[in-house]
Amino acid sequence: MLRQDVVRQTEQRTKGKAGITSTHTSLLERLKAKRREIAEAQDVPPYVILPDTSLKALADAKPVSVKKLLNIPGIGNRRAELYGEKFLAVIRDFAQAAVKDSDTIVESVNLFRLGFTAQQIAQKRELKESTVLTHLAQAIEQGSLLLTDVIDLPAKEIQQIEEALLSLSDEEKHRLKPVYEALGGAYSYEILRCVRAGLVVKMQS
Repeated sequence: MLRQDVVRQTEQRTKGKAGITSTHTSLLERLKAKRREIAEAQDVPPYVILPDTSLKALADAKPVSVKKLLNIPGIGNRRAELYGEKFLAVIRDFAQAAVKDSDTIVESVNLFRLGFTAQQIAQKRELKESTVLTHLAQAIEQGSLLLTDVIDLPAKEIQQIEEALLSLSDEEKHRLKPVYEALGGAYSYEILRCVRAGLVVKMQS
């Protein structure tokens, strides 16, 4: 457990205070919303439409056709026929939004490389600072920035955060609150998101 006073120290040492919204988590939430919408219309529990395992597999694989949809565990011909196009539409919309987002992320990253802080970038671009922080963290996950470009933490502390992230169960692995609580609130969500982005890159290498 880390000391509470580390919160102030880590905030001071954060160069850009990057935040990340995991693309998997964002898509998964949209898929869950669509499932809930369908379930409410049919007056049945959400799991009857699709189990959580199938939604998570959809968020991972991002199929773009009914044929590829049939490769997802839990989706057979009947479910594909009834709900396939509804879920595929969510995935397509998400992919199109991601393309649009890529341009604005590049602009924020370029300004960051010129020495602007997240706050200065937000002011210059007339964005919320949280939006800029998300851009920077997404850049870390995409390999455009290094974790150490954005935050200034000792390797030992980064490792401790990584270990807390890796200890999460499958059900919690896309949530940061359990990590925040496990570390006693010593690090901001921005720092945790940034380290998570760096960890994604590390695990893919």
